Amino acid sequence: MTHVAPTPADPQAVDAPAAGPRDRDETPTERADRNWNELLQELRVVQTGAQILVGFLLTIPFQSRFADLDTQERTTYLTLLVLATVATTLIVAPVSLHRALFRRGRKPQLVTSADRLARTGLVVLAAVLAGVPLFLFDVVVSRTAGYVVGGAVAVLLLLVWWLLPQVLIQRAERSRPSDPR
Repeated sequence: MTHVAPTPADPQAVDAPAAGPRDRDETPTERADRNWNELLQELRVVQTGAQILVGFLLTIPFQSRFADLDTQERTTYLTLLVLATVATTLIVAPVSLHRALFRRGRKPQLVTSADRLARTGLVVLAAVLAGVPLFLFDVVVSRTAGYVVGGAVAVLLLLVWWLLPQVLIQRAERSRPSDPR
């Protein structure tokens, strides 16, 4: 079986390997169903964490020390609150999209759109995950400590969420047997 690399016009192939035969014997509908179910499992984990993070950020203004924050700390806090809300919105959006497309035979489009929303939500969530320790260390220790810890978390997220998957993809592609044709 020959495989064509996925294109934006081919939403059913959004997660298909870039080259080589497909490793599953499934119909496009089965593939879309599997991809949707896998995405839902991933989103369940991320949604909970993002929602807890928003809840945590919403409580901060009600703390007695909030009035003592300087302008930069307040700006950082408000930026984090907006970003956390945007991340949660993007991560929860596939549920609303599913409701709108339910029983309309649009599962491939649903999977493609939900994948894009989830990826964008993860990027925004990464900014929040780096920004929260920046903010807390700024308030509790010093601004310099905030920058150091926030930067370290950003680097860790970049390594684990982006670089590690790239390395694993490259290793898999190098170890894939070449096509003898």
